[in-house]
Amino acid sequence: MAKVLVLFAHPRPDRSEVNYPMFETAKAVQGVTAVDLYARYPDFNIDVDAEQAQLTEHDVVIFQHPLYWYSAPSIMKEWQDLVLEYGFAYGQHGHALDDKVFLNAVTTGAKSAAYSEEGMNHADLRSLLAPFEKTADLCRMTYLAPFVLFGAGRAVEEGRLDVHRNAYDDLLKALVAERLDLKKAARADVLTEDLYEFILKGEPV
Repeated sequence: MAKVLVLFAHPRPDRSEVNYPMFETAKAVQGVTAVDLYARYPDFNIDVDAEQAQLTEHDVVIFQHPLYWYSAPSIMKEWQDLVLEYGFAYGQHGHALDDKVFLNAVTTGAKSAAYSEEGMNHADLRSLLAPFEKTADLCRMTYLAPFVLFGAGRAVEEGRLDVHRNAYDDLLKALVAERLDLKKAARADVLTEDLYEFILKGEPV
């Protein structure tokens, strides 16, 4: 069984129609440690030693966040800058994260068509999240395709929130049970609600 760490970042969770409910889903999954970074560090005074110790205790790390300016909310950048130190996360003697799994669980305001060469952003989502993937590479982690809900602003009124929460629950349980096809998930462009091809055969999650 793998231990999964979900680091959640949303500066206004009280206004979050999708991300905070997803965080509630993560908190309910056995084997998952779910942390609200803004709640833990409202002054951005990040406890580096505690965060590094927590990282070493987990096998999978998920950054859960809305897509802000093609990246993550600011506390997640602060967390990376301070916690992923040379000699700990990377470098000749920095092997604490070797072979761990990393992915982004993100929501976007725009629909999926906007994330293509022909779309509004002229790039696919995975390309836009390249800094996270390169961070994983530097830290010798396995980066999986982002788990994404496109067009999140209309997800509630369109009845898509519960479907996405159920898929997130499936994804987290598959990661805990080590039943996700990591090689296939690493090659994909994105992971959406249709996870069946990525979850290995066995008992239902």
